[in-house]
Amino acid sequence: MNYSSPEEAKRNRKHLLLGLLSGLLLGLSFPPIPLFLLSFIALIPYFYVIEQKKSLSEINRFTYAAMFIFNLITLYWVGSWTKEADTYLMISGSALMFFNPLLFLIPSSLYYFSRKIFNHKISLFLFPLYWAGYEYLYSITDFRFPWLTLGNGLPYFNTFIQIADIIGAHGLTLLILHINILFYKTALSIYKKENWIRPAALALTIFTFVIVYGIYRTSSYEASPKKIKVGLIQPNLNPWDKWQLGDLNNIIDLYFTLSDSAIAEGADILLWPETALPVYLLSGTRREDAERIFNYVDSAGISLLTGMPDATFYFNKETAPETAKPTGSGNYLYTSYNSILLFTPGSRDVQRYGKIKLVPFGEKVPLVDQLPFLGDIFKWNVGITSWNTGEDTTIFKIKNEDDFTNIGGVICIESIYPEFCTEFVQKGAEILAVVTNDSWYGNSSGPYQHKEISALRAVENRRSVLRAANGGISCLIDPLGRTVASTTMFIRKYLVVEAELNNTLTFYTKYPLLIPFISVAAILLIIFTNVYLVIKSKIRKKI
Repeated sequence: MNYSSPEEAKRNRKHLLLGLLSGLLLGLSFPPIPLFLLSFIALIPYFYVIEQKKSLSEINRFTYAAMFIFNLITLYWVGSWTKEADTYLMISGSALMFFNPLLFLIPSSLYYFSRKIFNHKISLFLFPLYWAGYEYLYSITDFRFPWLTLGNGLPYFNTFIQIADIIGAHGLTLLILHINILFYKTALSIYKKENWIRPAALALTIFTFVIVYGIYRTSSYEASPKKIKVGLIQPNLNPWDKWQLGDLNNIIDLYFTLSDSAIAEGADILLWPETALPVYLLSGTRREDAERIFNYVDSAGISLLTGMPDATFYFNKETAPETAKPTGSGNYLYTSYNSILLFTPGSRDVQRYGKIKLVPFGEKVPLVDQLPFLGDIFKWNVGITSWNTGEDTTIFKIKNEDDFTNIGGVICIESIYPEFCTEFVQKGAEILAVVTNDSWYGNSSGPYQHKEISALRAVENRRSVLRAANGGISCLIDPLGRTVASTTMFIRKYLVVEAELNNTLTFYTKYPLLIPFISVAAILLIIFTNVYLVIKSKIRKKI
């Protein structure tokens, strides 16, 4: 890049270093690093620089550099990088490192266009709405991977996140950004030898109010007397080898052995992890294996909630749904889902839920419904890039004595979508269960981040969250977002936990889209106003 003077080159190098500092501090504020307080000051250098940048290209080049570092530190694990990792998965993970920072250009661009309408100060204080709005809009696209929602960096700060039962994760994003802006204004005032007390006092007031609310919520919380004992099963099977099907009987025996131990300790329900068995158990081709599961549940007298691949085959193509796919031979069609199945004692009826929020490129190729040929191009070796999308959320009803326990079951990455998880609670879920398989990513930051994000779902809805993970981390998180019990990574273990059941609805559960809609409204205001100004300017020129 050519600079008009040595001074300009020096200034841009300084700005770049400040951007990299913001990215570094943001990255270090996310789990598993317990430096969450950094999130409240991380963007001070960033705001200092973008206020000085004049053109859109300058702002966005700087933003990309800062957010690339943030993404690199927090999402380095996405490509797996284990010795068994598939080449396609590593390529996808690498591509994400360069693609994801582009999305942060949405709020920075909106900030630039906002300055055409408002002054710098107002535009800066509107910036958090643009960021929160981008987070939500990204989460509803076909390319969604909203792992870096800023609120996701705070689960270790348990007192602070209690306010999520009102404002949710996107509301936490707003708080983080506004506190950053106020601290930036404080630092700038001190540097200019101006009155810094007002912005500092406002930042500390907001921070203190949230802390006081958190202390009140945790100290006044009354646990529900209604509880249930759940056996969490962590088999620690190699996720790559498991799909190269060997002796399925040995895998089933392993689950039964761990489950027997959990039942002996009083478990009322068993929870197995995502894709517990690498077969379409109920497709009609594995009747003997399915019968083993049914018989086990009957003899133990206990319900089993398990992640499981699920498929339906259609030999009459005319009666098949539009979403059905041809088999390799092309002789018939089928639908396949990454599912959760509920096996109930004394019944052969199995309640099912098909995963709705599929991982882009990992479980479903974006836009493949519109452009089917993409499914043939993007495919990785375990053969799970073509799941069908589930059609509706499901509440699993588990009978115990004279009552029912209502469980909302979500699969893996679905637990990072706040509004989506709330749908289960709105439908009556008294507890949330997450089945997952984070073993693809080794002992990296990914499994720890994923587990901690579930703490936000617990607080937002005041629900216990159960996690059954193939290789870890399996755990119980209480309605205050505290981990009550957990396993470590890559051990074969069962865990019996007593989880409380709740049926009250928080403010956030009732109105989960309040802050996203306000944020999106701010975005639309800036877009439409700028379009109006452009049209108005062109009309004036013609006149």
